Amino acid sequence: MRVADLDLRELLAFEPKGGVMTFGGQRVLLFDAVALGLLRKELIETLGIFAARGILTRLGYAHGWRTAESLRSAFPWESEQEWQRAGAQLQMLQGLQIVEHPERIWTDGRVWHESYEAEQHLLALGQAEGPVCWTLTGFASGYLSFAYGRKVYCVEDRCRGKGDAFCHVLGRFREEWGPEIEPHLLFYKTERVDAALKNVTIALRSAEKRLRARTKELANLVGNTEVVSGLVARSPAMKRTLDLARRVAKVESTVLVTGESGSGKERIARLIHDESARAHKAFVAVNCGAVAETLLESELFGHSKGAFTGADKDRPGLFEAAAYGTLFLDEVGEIPLNMQVKLLRVLQEKEVRRVGENRSRPVDVRVIAATNRSLADEVAAGHFREDLYYRLRVIELRVPPLRERVEDILPLARVFLSDAAGRMRQKVVGFTSRVADRLMGQEWRGNVRELQNAVEHAVALCQTSRVDVDDLPEELRTAPPKAAVTGQIRALEDIEREYILSAVDASGGNKTRAAASLKIGLATLHRKLKQYERK
Repeated sequence: MRVADLDLRELLAFEPKGGVMTFGGQRVLLFDAVALGLLRKELIETLGIFAARGILTRLGYAHGWRTAESLRSAFPWESEQEWQRAGAQLQMLQGLQIVEHPERIWTDGRVWHESYEAEQHLLALGQAEGPVCWTLTGFASGYLSFAYGRKVYCVEDRCRGKGDAFCHVLGRFREEWGPEIEPHLLFYKTERVDAALKNVTIALRSAEKRLRARTKELANLVGNTEVVSGLVARSPAMKRTLDLARRVAKVESTVLVTGESGSGKERIARLIHDESARAHKAFVAVNCGAVAETLLESELFGHSKGAFTGADKDRPGLFEAAAYGTLFLDEVGEIPLNMQVKLLRVLQEKEVRRVGENRSRPVDVRVIAATNRSLADEVAAGHFREDLYYRLRVIELRVPPLRERVEDILPLARVFLSDAAGRMRQKVVGFTSRVADRLMGQEWRGNVRELQNAVEHAVALCQTSRVDVDDLPEELRTAPPKAAVTGQIRALEDIEREYILSAVDASGGNKTRAAASLKIGLATLHRKLKQYERK
């Protein structure tokens, strides 16, 4: 992520019908600018300009600090410099002002236009004797102080609020300012602000834990079905998987998640992350099979400028991007042998070396790997290192395929239907009994992903309040029902009769299509039907 890549449409998230809004993952509110100007006026008239300036400066400092803290883990930044310089761009995206050349180094000074603070001060109080962008300078100081891990103070020396053509702010590290900074420090009182921010962070983490616990209690329970983080569990097999995932989340061990393609391995990995002490940090996922072998090392470990053709700047890898969080290595069995050696070293030494560098960087990352292969077989075949296998498989967690948890099919389908109907703005509320039977009767070789796609297809075509057989994908409309032994064992001849008649019904009476589905000749089908006295 680069500063130039920041996009308001990706940073701002909200429900169109109202509710919680977030900016870069942090809750925000919409305030009328005039109302903020009136609040400023009230503070000045009630408390005096000195106290009002102190309150608004500290408010801005806290806002900047929290924004930097939130944005640090919200994106995989291309470099520390990109994240550190992002504050100016964020102020513009939040509508606070327009910054000239936000990409430039902040120590060169900033020119602001259309400052909302200068505008509102002029409207509410008239022209001031000194600069009035107190909240904005506080924001810049708070953001930069967190970003650099050192005290940074920003001072406005020109301001539209006092009659200048534009606003201009200077920023320097505390030790680089001379005695001229002393009067401004009275409005920061950073020791108090820092202490308050630490208390806020502790309180937020505590609230997150309480919220996760409450989410468990209020998880969408339908009968004996549990829905948590998009995972549905009614079957004993899936409930055991969820229970193990929660227990694994409490420790820091490396986890290997196994299961067929489409069974929900990444969702399990996200659940482990969300239930862990690292939940407030980044979850970074990469499909190892989708990255070219020549680029995989750079993708995981990063590279230095000039390391290879096209490496025009330093770039951290995904291990660094997931610092203090979780790195999910999907399809880890696809990693070539020469890269397996390097990955093993990182897991053992807990440090990475960027391509083109000769120094190592410590990393604190929890690794969760996933594969749809049998790594034990790959080890036996010489395609996967045995030592890496055991390093990844400290705890193995198997996600059962959908055919082994038939009880989960309908609850899952209902969750997918509700989600798809909401996104497509379709008034579809359920399935007909025929569709429910059809869904339960499939083997779902593509697992949960195949079921989700089938339900989305049906919702898109549905013209009533309930999905019917005609809305399903063709392969589900024409597929004969899955045979199952229930109760007393019956004669094979009786089962064959019912199965063939059901296949003809499922094909809408089209005998040619039924014969093709059954993989028998049309003449054979006619002979069978004649036997069953079916014309």
